[in-house]
Amino acid sequence: MTDNPGDAPARPPFGARRPSAEAAAPEREGPEPVPEGGTVNLSEARKQSGVDDMLAALDAELVGLVPVKTRIREIAALLLIDSQRARFGLTAVRPNLHMCFTGGPGTGKTTVAMRMAELLRRLGYLHRGHLVAVTREELVGQYVGHTAPKTREVLKRAMGGVLFIDEAYYLYRAENERDYGQESIEILLQVMENQREDLVVILAGYKDRMDSFFQSNPGMSSRIAHHIDFPDYTIDELVAIGDLMIGETGYELSEAGRDTFLDYLTRRSRQPRFANARSVRNAVERARLRHANRLFSLDDKEVTKDDLMRLEPADFLASRVFSQPDPGDPAQHGEQ
Repeated sequence: MTDNPGDAPARPPFGARRPSAEAAAPEREGPEPVPEGGTVNLSEARKQSGVDDMLAALDAELVGLVPVKTRIREIAALLLIDSQRARFGLTAVRPNLHMCFTGGPGTGKTTVAMRMAELLRRLGYLHRGHLVAVTREELVGQYVGHTAPKTREVLKRAMGGVLFIDEAYYLYRAENERDYGQESIEILLQVMENQREDLVVILAGYKDRMDSFFQSNPGMSSRIAHHIDFPDYTIDELVAIGDLMIGETGYELSEAGRDTFLDYLTRRSRQPRFANARSVRNAVERARLRHANRLFSLDDKEVTKDDLMRLEPADFLASRVFSQPDPGDPAQHGEQ
């Protein structure tokens, strides 16, 4: 990486393995050529790349999100096939993988970005495969001459991996003529165009605000190849997410506790500032606190292993969610 992110040194062709970021790491060999009339085993190539393990981990880690996972699988397939084409000497045009993730909070955007970075490393597209997650604060300065060094420092850290910019629309503030966000955007545009072989940029935020951002910055929109929408989770998916979180912490729900948990999530999803999986995690953490306090307050201190593991209705019913009006209750709207 040179001092100026816009000065792109020569890079190996797509499909060739890149050296690690460590200075002492030796140069790795490119894909082994296939002789005329030869064949390649795609199953073996998939196994060696570890792509199936990555996709399986993504399935296990995130509930639902079928359209998102489908796009990731398509990208993985393209990169794997391109690497095998290179073995036959076929031209593999390096695809543009800059992305935009849109959706509400807690829908898995950061998790998918992390998995994407690792996937691109395994498939030879990126040589480090790390994730650098930032917001406007890390990119935009507060006075003249402050923004360019901040943005270039972030880009330097992100080279060889994925730069994830959350709430990217805050980079552009049309109402403030003296705002320095546009300077950061111009530097990002330059690097996204000239060094896309060494960096993938993922912009993230609410869909309507990202649409407005792209309308104001057509140059940024033209550099984004993949627009991926992360839908809000359904109630059943939220319960499944809760089951995973509860199981990971060594707890379980009683039958009555499960019914109450479902009621909690149904009510909470209708209230302001609901954040999908983040709200589920908060609910589980608070239930654990109430569970611990409930056992701590028992006069009879004899408890079983099941008592220590089982979450009951009382561990959820103390939430303010149940004491506030339910926007989805027909009785609240005068309906019978």
